[in-house]
Parts: sequence; C-alpha cells; structure tokens
Amino acid sequence: MTATFVRDRFTWLAYGMLAYFAYLQASLGPAIPFLRQELNLSYTVAGFHASAMALGMIAAGLSADLAARRWGRTRVFWFGGAGMALGALSLVFAGSAIFTVLGAGILGALGALLVIMIQSTLSARHGPMRATAITESNVVAAVGALAAPSLVGGFQVVGLGWRMAFILGALLWLVAFWQFRHTAIPERTDRAGPISARRDRPTSERLPATFWVFWSVIFAAVAMEWCIGFWGAEFMESTTNLSRAAASSAMSVFFGAIVVGRFAGSQLTRRYESTTLLLVALLLVGVGFPFFWLAPSIPLMLGGLFVAGLGLANLFPLTASVAIGIASELADTASARLAMGAGLAILIAPQILGTLADQVGIQTAYGVVMVLWAGAMVTTLIARRMSR
Repeated sequence: MTATFVRDRFTWLAYGMLAYFAYLQASLGPAIPFLRQELNLSYTVAGFHASAMALGMIAAGLSADLAARRWGRTRVFWFGGAGMALGALSLVFAGSAIFTVLGAGILGALGALLVIMIQSTLSARHGPMRATAITESNVVAAVGALAAPSLVGGFQVVGLGWRMAFILGALLWLVAFWQFRHTAIPERTDRAGPISARRDRPTSERLPATFWVFWSVIFAAVAMEWCIGFWGAEFMESTTNLSRAAASSAMSVFFGAIVVGRFAGSQLTRRYESTTLLLVALLLVGVGFPFFWLAPSIPLMLGGLFVAGLGLANLFPLTASVAIGIASELADTASARLAMGAGLAILIAPQILGTLADQVGIQTAYGVVMVLWAGAMVTTLIARRMSR
C-alpha cells in the first residue's frame, strides 16, 4: 500500500520556520561585502563570521538531542527561532568585528537547534514519507534563501540599508510565534512512551556505520554550498565589473536555482531512489560549477551558477532523509549529528577558501570546490553501496 502524504498545520509551521532559518542564514553571505567595507576587514577576518556560525552549529549538533530529552521538542523549537532573531539583531547593530562575529555565532547555534527539531519532528510526523516532507520543506526554505540576496542588495539600493533585511527576519519570527504558538509539535517517543516524561533516562544506542558514511556526504555537500553561497558575491565583484550591490543581488540566480531544484526533487523522490537522485545532483554540480568558476563572460558565469545550484539544491535534503531513515528510532540524535557535520563544513571550508584567497586570489582559491565535489562523488558511491 502506498503511504498518503498529508500536510497538516504543524507541517506548514515546520516549512515556514525552515524558510525563516534559511532566509537569515543566506543573508549573511551577501552582507559580507558591506561588512568588509564598513569595518575594513580582510577575507580571513570576514570568514570568521562563517566560522562563528559553524561553531554554533557544532555546539547545537552535540547537544540538541539532550536538550530535546530534557526540555522537550516544543520548547527547543521555539527557543531556537527566538535565538536566531536575537543573533540577527546582534549582528547588524554591532559596531565592531568582535560583536558581529558573536552575532553570527548566536545565529548559527540557535538556528541549528531549530533546524534539528524541524527535521526530527517532520520525520516523526510523516514516517515513511519523510523524504517527501524533508525535501518539500527545503523547497520552501530555498524560497526564503532566494529572497535574502535580493533584499540585502535591494534595501541597500533604495536607501534603507542592508541591515533592514535582518530586521525583517526578526519580525517574521514574532509573526510566526503569535500565529502558531498553540500548534502541537510532535514530541519524542520510544517503546516505553514519551521520552520527555522520563528526562533522566540514559541512552546507549549508537548510530550505525552507514549513517556516518552519509554524514560525510552531508559534510562535503554543505561545504560546497557554503563556499559558493558565502563567497559568491565577493567572487563576482572581484572577477567581473559588477558592483557590490549588483554582485550581492546576482546571487539570487544561485538561490533561485535551489528553489527550482528542490521543487523538482520533491516530486522525483516519489518515483526514484534517493541515492540515485544524489548521483544525478552531483553530476549537475560537476557540470555547472566550472562555468561559474572559469567562464570568461558574466552570462556564462551566471548560467554555470544556476546549473550548480540545481545540483546542490537536493544534496542536503536527500542525504538527510536517507540518513535519518537509517536511524529513525534515534531521529533527534541523527538530526543533531547531521547539524554538527554541517557546522564542521561551514567552519572549515569557507575559512580555508578565504585564507587561500588572501594568499593566491579568490579565483584560484575557488578550486577547493572541485576537490570537495570529487570527494562527495566518491563517498556517495560508497554510501549507496552500503545502504543496499
């Protein structure tokens, strides 16, 4: 019997909150050129913002399952959303690099708590249809991410300033909380009943080896996405005649491709095996990224960026749905460790790229993405064989 997929009120809340997360997270990269100008930052110091966000995500990935066990998913869910708003406001109203980096760290830590709860609760609510739910949620998230560069650059152009994009994000959380604060959020359960009612119960379950192979795919996928998303505006400004505001707005091509790719992916997951779709997605990245990186004209560059975005769109949601499905009885722990992997990727990859850019130029440094792509392809083939 084919399972029926039903979107209830909680499902739409989860989708919207993931869009809120993606919007604020995606706003950081397009804002970096403005922060660099205002605070006179090097590439390396600017990269500390991504590193701080990543450290926050790692901390959340190590502790979110314990927090959900101790306080319940509902409290962690709303606390994570509120923390993101606080981090966004801290980032834009700070007057020095120390405090903007701190704001990015808060954004990453509390935002990761929110995402972990979204993934585990959607998995709990939709069971066998979790791949559809997680992929669809990432379609909506991609729409939020698509809006980020347009609003960062657009608010700057019309005179309201790039900071208004982050202020808008904080206001969105207030609206969501007011409208959905009474919506029931699935709490964690096991064979003995709700875990939230037995907060002191220890756990010794371990995630299977296959999960960790897919974890490494998550690491490479997020690293590629962030190398492009975080440094893309800076790369285009440095290698073309685009202005700072135009380069930031041009990243909408990347996030637009992610919207299209995730919409297509949400439909294809109903018909094809997730690991097969992963290989197709990686092939698209391998075709598109070299054009973005090396094309001699802006149209070809943007075309390559779009194709690469189509491929990158589904790497995280597809891999996450497979990995959580492998360890469905440990959904909170699995989701938390995936967030930790994403945080490590964000910590390491953009910082390496930024430091290399200070030494050899940003165009040469972008070769890091192709190294990551090769690693992701090999690891996905291994993971696909193990999952079978």
